Amino acid sequence: MDERPTDLTPKQLRFQRLPAVRWLSTRVLSGTAVRLVMARVLGAFLDKRELQAYAQQGVFDHSAGEELWIDYVADAGDGFDATYSVAYLTSQPELTPQKSRHGHAPSQTLPRGNILVMGGDQVYPAANWRDYENRCKGPYQAALPKGDGSLYAIPGNHDWYDGLTAFLRLFGAERDIGGRSTYQRRSYWAARLPHRWWLVGIDAQFDAYLDSPQLAYFTEAFEQMEPGDPVILCVPRPSWTWTDSDPRAFDRTDYFIRTFIEPRGGRVPLILTGDRHHYVHYEEVDGERHLITAGGGGAYLSGTHTMPDELQAPPPESMARHGSETRLYKRKGSFPDRAKSWQQALKIYWRMPIRNPSFVALLGIIHMLGLLSFVEGPGPAVAAVVATLGITIAFANPSAGPRTWKYWIAAILHAAAHLCFTGASLLVWQWFDLEQYGWEPYLIFAPIGGAVASVIVSTYLVIASAFGINDNEVFAGQSIDDYKCFLRLRISRDGATVFPIGVAKVGRKWRANPQGGEEESWIVPETPIKTHFIEDPYTAPGKPPSGDE
Repeated sequence: MDERPTDLTPKQLRFQRLPAVRWLSTRVLSGTAVRLVMARVLGAFLDKRELQAYAQQGVFDHSAGEELWIDYVADAGDGFDATYSVAYLTSQPELTPQKSRHGHAPSQTLPRGNILVMGGDQVYPAANWRDYENRCKGPYQAALPKGDGSLYAIPGNHDWYDGLTAFLRLFGAERDIGGRSTYQRRSYWAARLPHRWWLVGIDAQFDAYLDSPQLAYFTEAFEQMEPGDPVILCVPRPSWTWTDSDPRAFDRTDYFIRTFIEPRGGRVPLILTGDRHHYVHYEEVDGERHLITAGGGGAYLSGTHTMPDELQAPPPESMARHGSETRLYKRKGSFPDRAKSWQQALKIYWRMPIRNPSFVALLGIIHMLGLLSFVEGPGPAVAAVVATLGITIAFANPSAGPRTWKYWIAAILHAAAHLCFTGASLLVWQWFDLEQYGWEPYLIFAPIGGAVASVIVSTYLVIASAFGINDNEVFAGQSIDDYKCFLRLRISRDGATVFPIGVAKVGRKWRANPQGGEEESWIVPETPIKTHFIEDPYTAPGKPPSGDE
């Protein structure tokens, strides 16, 4: 679109500014569940990665110059306020984040990235062309209408829900998204950067396996790699965070490194990912590798209070036949910090019912039917108990690995809380002989039951998340827009310097900017959006200079 919008109507913008996804609403819950099952069951049969072998793609060259800047954004395609806040900030000519609260590095001005990397889950709740337009392409085009930047993307699990159809049409067709051009033809890629650095993005479908065309592509691409070349590896999930509960979690990433990079003498000092919507940085003990989760591109906040202080990847229990040596990592920084993460978790008591009223209504209907079953007699009551236990068992969701004893205990206690409420309701029912009034008391009970059940579910989620159970759902149910983050990296002779940037409060009031220049954002915030360094910038060393330099 050549003309700049004069207002924020969909007709002017050519996309809709959508609210954040309400993940516990009945519509989203049912729709996402169906798509997830279909993607996992049929994914192996409808895997479009095998067909990507026919799309010619080489190694992209960005190696010219002494310095290159890269912006890394992941989990971007959710509500407009949060998504556009990050899109707007990454599209400004420069940013001057304030110093970290606990750091020592002064505030400094950073130029916009020459390359924007999208690290997965560019759309929510599931991939389709309309949501890509409204939740990803539209906001990023409005933030940077014109320019000479480049854009690379890898798919996350939500991009996979349609088998990559919409993802490849948007990112694999060599088209412009505003002021950034896409060059990739596949869902994975490799690019050469200055000073022998490499930028690599892989596509591991639901962490299952790497397909043959992808393996062949990287085999050929890394023929250009020299001993000592450092690699920035972009992966879809922070699999290292789950090695304690699932020894196989890190196998896919480790396999790629030890099979394709290390035999060429390459090193991987930086691994970047999203999927969890927060910033958490682990640094290798007595080593150079950094594991960075920066999934704060727009999706609901994920907690950090359950993240371990130390982890091992790959774990000693890994069953990989020729796995790499175990490395120990310590947590260096997170956003939000533990205290704020706990504070946000506790706000589920009022956020969940307000933002997911249909879920509360569903709970009310379930409890009304449960009470009716108890009133009817022992047979229906037993059926209600079994159904309640089945629901809570299905709800007790592990982040990774099998369901261990703690999940079963959590499910049983959760069911017991609901059944105790139903039993107490039955006593009140019988005490006041409410059965004589017909259906009216049940209809009155439904909203009361929904409200009480909402408190029970919230309490369960808060307690269970402390033990690593349903730690995603305790935040998904709140749809928190704030606490966003992204990375800005500088590639120079000194190495790759990572500037982790936090956004404590996203923009919520916007106005059109019809008189702006061709590279200026179509939409601007009414008040400036503040940014800060989450922690002091840190540098991963580059390739050691050769003797003849």
